[in-house]
Amino acid sequence: MRFFVVCPGGLELPLAQELAEIAQLPESQQLGKWVIEPTPTSPTGGIGLAGPISVAMALNLHSRIASRVLLQMAQAPYRQEEDLYKLASGLAWEDWFTSKQTLRVDVTAHRSPLKSLNFATLKIKDAIVDRLRDVTGDRPSIDTAFPDVRVQAHLSATHVTIYIDTSGEALFKRGWRDEKGDAPLKENLAAGILSLTGWKPGQTLFDPMCGSGTFLIEAAQTALCIPPGAIRAGMYGNDAKPSRLAYRPLVTSAHGFGFQRLKPFQESAEQESWTHLKEAALTRILEKRKQFPSVDSLKIYGGDINERLVAMYQGNWQRAQLPDQPMVRQIDAMASKPPSGVIHGTMLLNPPYGERLVIKGGRGQDRGLRDKNDEFSDVENRYELNLETGRQSAKRTSRESLKKLQAQEEQDPKFVEFLRQFGQHLKDTFGGWNVFVLTADMALPGQLRIKESKRTPLFNGPLECRLFKFEMHEKRLNNESSTNG
Repeated sequence: MRFFVVCPGGLELPLAQELAEIAQLPESQQLGKWVIEPTPTSPTGGIGLAGPISVAMALNLHSRIASRVLLQMAQAPYRQEEDLYKLASGLAWEDWFTSKQTLRVDVTAHRSPLKSLNFATLKIKDAIVDRLRDVTGDRPSIDTAFPDVRVQAHLSATHVTIYIDTSGEALFKRGWRDEKGDAPLKENLAAGILSLTGWKPGQTLFDPMCGSGTFLIEAAQTALCIPPGAIRAGMYGNDAKPSRLAYRPLVTSAHGFGFQRLKPFQESAEQESWTHLKEAALTRILEKRKQFPSVDSLKIYGGDINERLVAMYQGNWQRAQLPDQPMVRQIDAMASKPPSGVIHGTMLLNPPYGERLVIKGGRGQDRGLRDKNDEFSDVENRYELNLETGRQSAKRTSRESLKKLQAQEEQDPKFVEFLRQFGQHLKDTFGGWNVFVLTADMALPGQLRIKESKRTPLFNGPLECRLFKFEMHEKRLNNESSTNG
């Protein structure tokens, strides 16, 4: 079977590395041979691979960077909408799901000659429901919000590729997030960025603007080998209490992954493989907890000026099945210092809009900020599908709206002044550290007054960003006492 594993644009290389690691797990090798396609030289939004159908189970359970795992059903040339109907109606959908299950169909395109994606979507949907009606005497209902089965198609200039989605809800929805917070970073993007920094479990990691803790929770779960799909896979049984506020209850074990609602995965052999994958993962978690027996041993630290977000982070940490309470303080980033005794470490942060930097908590003070982010969320949700299916056309469509949002941040003089002061604080206090900053502000190094050593293009939803790396110089001996407080 052929798969396309979707990821945020710019994370193709770390995704390819992750796929190779998953394929090398003993329980993955027992599933059969994996063939991972070469890493693309330009952003494609994903990596292709081939393997037995059970590969989908391992990918959905273990991939931290993937957005979706799409199973290719067919690929063929096309010239008009009727060609799409013929291809889709010729597929044995009855072998994959029943007419009692609900369906959603989505289509993306890049340089397609067709005039209407909506009409193309309609033709593929009609082909699927007509096929099931002819075979079973009944047709499935359409549910665009919470379908049992998702079918996706992509139109290039000459070919159409039809996929069935084995993930269901997007894989960044882990099930532990209480609520989105002010400016949420998708969990799979955070995991990919962690990979780009070169941080390894056991090394010091610090986020002085941690918000609801996305970077730090992803790092802690990585260190403890907790699969990102553990909650959705039901690995914790009744002990897991994923939030009912987080993306609705679709991310709990009651709904799990898309492949669990597809007929081929309900065969006894696949069920046995699924059980073995989860058991092997649990064994690995227990082994890692011996290596990291306490939260102190993880060396993962956070801080945020907003007490509401600190409390949110603590709740998310607990739902993510992480030990004890996280090492976090409510503190202004300008007052942050390296953990006691730590000379070298990795700092990773995604600065919020300026308003969050001056509030002390509460719900009314950051109202204006939430309004800005509501606008951003609307843009992000509108184009999420195109980006999650590995196609970058949505970036251009939404560029005007995103430029307005970027301009709002760039024109905030208080935020610009904060960045200047924070850059000096990094120089004075974090000598010897590697500092990574994810931002949509391309002028950030100049505002911090620090020369970056590397910049990596990424996409946070449809928003074009950069991951800047700053190598902070060691402080001189007579200043070291002020840097290690």
